[in-house]
This record gives sequence, C-alpha cells and structure tokens, in this order.
Amino acid sequence: MKLPFVTSGELGLDERRLRSAYDRLEEWTSGNNPPIPGGTILVGRRGRTLEPRFFGRQGPEPDSPALRPDAIFLLASITKPVMYMGALMLVERGLLNLSDRVTRYIPDFAAHHKDATLVAHLFTHTSGLPDMLENDKELRAARAPLEKFIDGAIKNTVPLFSPGTNWSYQSMGTLVTAEIIQRITGQNIHDYIDRQIIEPLGLQSTRLGSKGLDEQRLVRVQTPDWQGKDFGWNSAYWRELGAPWGTMFSTPEDFAVICQMVLSGGEVNGVRLLSPATCKMMTTNRLDDFPELPESIRRTAPWGLGWKLNSPGTSSALCDLLSRDAFGHTGSTGNLLWMDPASGGFCILLTTAERARAPWRLVHLSNAVAAAFL
Repeated sequence: MKLPFVTSGELGLDERRLRSAYDRLEEWTSGNNPPIPGGTILVGRRGRTLEPRFFGRQGPEPDSPALRPDAIFLLASITKPVMYMGALMLVERGLLNLSDRVTRYIPDFAAHHKDATLVAHLFTHTSGLPDMLENDKELRAARAPLEKFIDGAIKNTVPLFSPGTNWSYQSMGTLVTAEIIQRITGQNIHDYIDRQIIEPLGLQSTRLGSKGLDEQRLVRVQTPDWQGKDFGWNSAYWRELGAPWGTMFSTPEDFAVICQMVLSGGEVNGVRLLSPATCKMMTTNRLDDFPELPESIRRTAPWGLGWKLNSPGTSSALCDLLSRDAFGHTGSTGNLLWMDPASGGFCILLTTAERARAPWRLVHLSNAVAAAFL
C-alpha cells in the first residue's frame, strides 16, 4: 500500500516556500564533509503525498554512493509510537487496561518498589524508569539478545521518582510495554508488529529489525563516539536486534501510510487498525490525567499515548509554526515527523545525521515545510 503522488498545487502547498526546505537539506548534504550525510523529505495531506526528495549519500563515508531513491532508514525512537499502537490494539480487544498496574501482567516488575507503576505511565514517560539500563553499553558490546535487556528493565531498574509525579523520557518503558504484549499474546514482539500492523497496511519496506530487508538499501548513519563498530547503529547486531524502543526500519513512503492512518482516525485505504476513539486518546495530552504531575510539565511537555504533542516555545518543539494540537516524534539517528489535524497534513524528515549534534536543523526544515501549507 502506498499513497498516491500528486503535485504541490493539488496538495494546496506553496511550492516556492516548500523549496526552502529542499534547498536547506541540499545545502547541508553537499560538499566533502557535510553536516548531514543524507536525508529525505516527504510531505503529504489528506491521503496523498508529494514524491519524496532524496539528498546526499547512502552513508557518512566520503566514498559512499548517492542516497538511493528506495533507501531504508533507521527510525530510532520513531519506533516507540508504533510499539504503543500495537499495545493499544490489545486495549481495544479487551486484553489490556491502561489503568492496571504493570505487575498484573509482569509480577516481577515489582522489584525496587515499582509495584505502583501503571501501564499508562509507560505510555507517557511518567513511570520514573530510566531511559537506558545502567549496563546498556556492556550488553550491547557483548551483543546480548533482547531477552537480556527485557530482564534488566523488569528486575534491575530503580525508578527515578514515584510514578505519575514527574516526567522523564524512558526507552525502558517502551521495552516493558513490548514485554506486556509478548506475555498477553504469546507472540514474539517482532512477529506481532509484523502481523498486526505492517502486513495489514501492506508496508513492504518496514520491519522491526532489519531481518528480511535488502541490506544494500539500508542507510548508514552517524554514530556517537561511545558506540563500537561491532555494536553501533550500523552494526549487523544492532540492526537485527530489533529493539522495540529504537530499531524499526522504514521508508518515507511506507511511513506516510502510518501517518495518514493516524490522521484519519485509524483507517487508511479501507484498512482499519484502530478506532477513532483510540486515535484521539493517542494524540491528545494525557499528562492531564495525572493529578500529581506539576502543571508546568503538563503544559510544556505534553504527551499522548506514545505520540509527542508539539510544544511551541520550548527547545523540544517539533515545529515553531504549528499549534499544540500537532503531534509526532523524533529519532536520535536524525529524524523528525509531525502530523497536523488542523491542515490534515504531515511531514516526514529522515536523515542520517546524529540528531544530538544539531537538533535545530530538523526544526528549521520542519518550519519551512509547515510554512508551505496554505
């Protein structure tokens, strides 16, 4: 399944303004040592998209070939909302309650006084769980299986605060959610996401982990200094691990289908994955549901069920020109996407530059795209 390509005029976009985004990304991917090795921009609206534009090279190496038009990108943390959508499908089927304690599904999670943590806290980064395990680097260096990370997230994590009283981004909350899915369904998380989301939507180039994908199409990304070659983002180990918090691979055209499905209330091209009620809860500020959470956090760091709400005026804003009703996510490998209910539009920015080096570049591109919507 792919959304049809149309012209900018048919989408109600100002082509001259949109060109500013293309020009910036072309500038930042050009030369001998560009700040962004490669990237793509896809813009869509109401079930149709512009043809994605590709810039730069397939990897950060100076001799890397030009970025392929069928390139498959490492989404990093944009993986997270897809995992949470998978869990919400279980909520819809009467198999999971967001208001339940996590220990109802994973009794061992009570270790280190985590027994008061609700499933909803995992979805909203209010669980108090750390982002990563204390021995995360050692596990990666030892090329540990996913089960080792799961075991650590359940038994070894010590909460940073009481659940529902503060906010702290937590990849381990997504991992625990994936384990809840596995225990309820009896399925491997990779198989579950494939059968419940990827296959129904007809996404041919999307996987949790790279197994089954054409290795030649996978982009190579900039990596942090602490990552070794044998366990970094570009390693066969990490690509194939399929970490539920950050190792989904996809193309802009494939992920456009997911964006449109969410914007359309859970249905796209005759395929319904989620109900309108679920999509509304996913994409509205759920931090208001926690009475002990400070008002300043609820106002400036809004979060839905897996999706980040735009926060204008803060350093974590997805876009300066969109309202607080817009939602999306970012990824550490250089990605940002947003969906805007007001315009019915969405923007997918996938690059190969480590986001932490210059997160402002993605927001510049995001702003230029948003300015093109008429």
